[in-house]
Amino acid sequence: MERKEYPIYVVDAFTDKLFGGNPAAVCPLETWLPDELMQQLAAENNLSETVFFVPEADGFNIRWFTPGTEVKLCGHATLASAHVLFSILNYHSDKIIFYSKSGPLQVGRNEDSSITLNFPSNPPELVESIPDGLFEGLGIEPVPVFNTSFDYMVILPNQQAILDLSPDFSILSKVKARGVIATAKGLDTDFVSRCFYPQSGINEDPVTGSAHTIMTPYWAAHFQKTSLTAKQLSARLGHLQLELLGNRVAITGNAVTYLKGQYQI
Repeated sequence: MERKEYPIYVVDAFTDKLFGGNPAAVCPLETWLPDELMQQLAAENNLSETVFFVPEADGFNIRWFTPGTEVKLCGHATLASAHVLFSILNYHSDKIIFYSKSGPLQVGRNEDSSITLNFPSNPPELVESIPDGLFEGLGIEPVPVFNTSFDYMVILPNQQAILDLSPDFSILSKVKARGVIATAKGLDTDFVSRCFYPQSGINEDPVTGSAHTIMTPYWAAHFQKTSLTAKQLSARLGHLQLELLGNRVAITGNAVTYLKGQYQI
C-alpha cells in the first residue's frame, strides 16, 4: 500500500535565535488524522509538542500533543503554527483564529514580525493542602503553593533559587496535575520561571506559553501593573512579553524556522 506524504515543520518558538526557545513540530492538515495516529506521530517526533491544525470557516481548528498525551492548551506550538502560516504558507491576513479545547484563540502578526497570542487568563489560587511529593520532588523547603485547573505553581525567593532547582522527576511525576511551575522575581525581567511536566512526558519544558497565563495574573497583581516581561530559565532560554487584558493574557514572542520536510504514513 502506497504511503501518503504530509508536510511538517519544526519551529523554535519564543526566541529570535535558532536553537533557542522551545521547538514544536507543526503539521498542517486538510482533514483530521485518527487520534491514535496523531499521538503516535507526536511520540515519533519526540518534541515537547506536536501541533495539528485543519481549516475551519474563518480560521483553523487546532490540537496539541506531547509525546505522551493530548493537552488542552499550548502557547509555543500555537506561536509556531502562526509562524508557519504567516511566513511559509502565505496566510492572507495578519490575524488568525484558532479554535481549540480552550476556546477561540486570536493570534496576530505585529509590524516587527513578532507574534501575539491572546489566551484565556488562568489565575492561580493559594492552597493549604500541599500534594504529596511536591516539595520533595523539587528538592525545596516549604514555600507558597498555588493551583489552577492545569498546574501547581510554587513561588521561590529569587532567580538563583529557580536556577538551582534539580528536581527528582520520579517523585514529581506523582503530583496529580498537568505539571509544576516554579517562579520568582527576575533580575533583568519582571519574573522568571522553570516548568516541569513529567506527568505529560516532558521533564522540563523549555518555554511554556500556557504557564504564563497562570503566572501573568499572579505577577500583575504583585507588581500592580499589567505589562510584564518574563524569561523561562531552561537551557534553551525563552523570552516573553506579556500583558494582562482583564480575563485574557496577551503573550508576544518571536519564532524561527528550523526544518521543512514531509512525513510518510
